[in-house]
Amino acid sequence: MIIADRRGALPRLLALAAALAGAAAWAAHFQSGLVLSHYDARAHLVVARRVFDNLTPGWQQIGAVWLPLPHLLNLLPTQIDYLYRTGMAASALSMASFALCVWAAARLVLTLTGSAAGAATTAAVLGLNPNLLYLQATPMTEPLLLGLSALVVLRLVEWLGERSDEVPHRVSLALAALVWTRYEGWAVAGAALAATVYALWRQHVPARAIVRRSVRLARWPAAAVILFLINSRITVGAWFVSGGFFVPDPTYDGQAIRTLVGLWWGTHQLSGYLLESAALAAAAVLLARGLLRREEAGLLVPLALLAAGALPFVAFVGGHPYRIRYMVPLVAACATLAGLGVGLASPSRPGPEHGSPAQRRARRGWLLGLALAGSALVESPPWSRDTPLLLEAQWDVPFSQGRQTVTACLSRDYRGEKILASMGSLAHYMQELSGAGFDIADFVHEGNGAIWELALETGPAPHAGWMLVEERAEGGDVLAGKIRGAPAFADRMTRVCEGGGVALYRRQDQRPNRMPIVN
Repeated sequence: MIIADRRGALPRLLALAAALAGAAAWAAHFQSGLVLSHYDARAHLVVARRVFDNLTPGWQQIGAVWLPLPHLLNLLPTQIDYLYRTGMAASALSMASFALCVWAAARLVLTLTGSAAGAATTAAVLGLNPNLLYLQATPMTEPLLLGLSALVVLRLVEWLGERSDEVPHRVSLALAALVWTRYEGWAVAGAALAATVYALWRQHVPARAIVRRSVRLARWPAAAVILFLINSRITVGAWFVSGGFFVPDPTYDGQAIRTLVGLWWGTHQLSGYLLESAALAAAAVLLARGLLRREEAGLLVPLALLAAGALPFVAFVGGHPYRIRYMVPLVAACATLAGLGVGLASPSRPGPEHGSPAQRRARRGWLLGLALAGSALVESPPWSRDTPLLLEAQWDVPFSQGRQTVTACLSRDYRGEKILASMGSLAHYMQELSGAGFDIADFVHEGNGAIWELALETGPAPHAGWMLVEERAEGGDVLAGKIRGAPAFADRMTRVCEGGGVALYRRQDQRPNRMPIVN
């Protein structure tokens, strides 16, 4: 069901408005020092930087826990010290991704319903959400996921409407980019492809043509996943890293129903009850019409956005600590579905229809849209400073302040010796230390392979003049575990200071620098 002027100026205007709102939000959060307050925001910068700034530089430093596309896009900008320390270029990528999300979602609504009110509703609830506005101001990877997810769904819907046997490169590349961004993208891409194949079948496309088109659709994203798995095998010795980076939390461990309730709760905390309810109602209508009406089977494709909830569901049931940030893709999905709901309730029908019926539908759409946007403003006002995501992002702030003692202690006596530290636990602190003039090449960490393994086997003293140990988060890092299990591991190392859960050790044969700290 492809109707209306899908290539009109409205989606571009809405994306521009979202970009301006996003830039204003970035400026406010940058001024408040919150752009890099989330520890993962700093860690993502480190992953991009360490490919060149490293004792052992190389492509292997991209790693195998996080998917590579965000770090590849930030690879060169992070080599510029100012952009690395501030995260400015990575934030610009996030803001552009947010504008892309608004553009693609608005155009999707126009494509399927022809409703300007529906498109404007989607853009408004996305662009006024304080949690999304904060996240798109940071170097986090979720904004790129949101933009690419909306783009993939839009491109597949458009391609279904063209009824073409050829798959445009823009569709395949969008799918490949999505599955290289975040693991939620695997679920979204898989669900979107399944819905597309079903729609082809409902269009009475011959079986052989369905297979041919499916292969053409899936080959690029499949190749991207396979390449990532091969990189993981080469880099860390495992095809896929699914654990070992968190301490299991029993809150949702093994409890599927409770986890579903947790997903529902987190989504409306980030958006609002009315928006979530409207989105679920719209999803039900899309599902029914897509299954019952052959010509509307393409309406199932936007439901793939909800598949992003599969990752937090599996993670929480598997014992991963609850993070409300994982519901952000569901918030964006709800915004898109709510706009589709407005559009379906007030469709713009093709043809020369004029007069009262068309006007009544238009008024109904704008009234519904205003109600949803108004509820979002009331339940989650964009000027709020205590939104769930912003509060979660500041968990590390008091500890960051405490680590300033360690930074001062290290800076005072540092004379170029290597520093042993676990990047898995202290990547965010390594980025903090860049403000004091430290490079990633000053550290010995997991990415250094044999050097790191030898330091764990023989102790830090032969390999580094300093050691940083995370003793608080996740029960302490691997170095803290070594010290607890075998105190002799820290022989010839003296604990000199601590702060923010981090302890600093210095090799005993070093003479402290008595020069005063220059502020």
